Amino acid sequence: MLALTFSTGVADAVGYLGLDKVFTGNMTGNVVILGMALAGADGLPVLGPSIALAGFMAGAAIAGRALRGLPSSWSSVTTGILLVVGLVLAAAAVYLGMESNAGFELNHVALAGVLAATMGAQAAAARHLAVKDVTTVVVTSTITGLSADSWLGARVSQPWARRLFAVVLISLGASVGALLLNLHLAAGVGLSAVITIVVAITGHLLGRPVRAIERDAQAVRV
Repeated sequence: MLALTFSTGVADAVGYLGLDKVFTGNMTGNVVILGMALAGADGLPVLGPSIALAGFMAGAAIAGRALRGLPSSWSSVTTGILLVVGLVLAAAAVYLGMESNAGFELNHVALAGVLAATMGAQAAAARHLAVKDVTTVVVTSTITGLSADSWLGARVSQPWARRLFAVVLISLGASVGALLLNLHLAAGVGLSAVITIVVAITGHLLGRPVRAIERDAQAVRV
């Protein structure tokens, strides 16, 4: 999940800097942009963030439906969702590498929606796995917990390393994504694709002990 958090930072940098100020993973950013744009603020996009928001919700809904009734542990469905996400990201990277300048703006708005849909599916899978404070797409609640539970706050035990890594990795991912834009718009999307596919395969291999739980849950559903 921390690897996917880094990947989200890369994808968000590509979306915001390369796809007309659209966040592909952090929907809070899109909602805020839309609010300011609807109030008449100059120079803010409406179409891109709107499509990204709709795409993210659609991706999350599809993944949520696929995971319905399964235990909160890695399953073959989790593997399938993340593999699809990785393959879609890979296809998007190939498209970006081959596209012409014709229809540039429209194509990139549509692409932002596709990337947001993959992030929505990823977020739904991460939510189902329920790794505390690692949602992969946003770190506001993680920063809140890190500060509120700290020595200066409530002084309670907390998974501080996990929380800190989540914050650092999404920031580092954004930095890497911004740097990769100097190479090509496809580079960051391709890196996110590779990370997601590696995570899917790794999770599938390490998640074998929970297959029996998955089979039992499916039997109950039938």
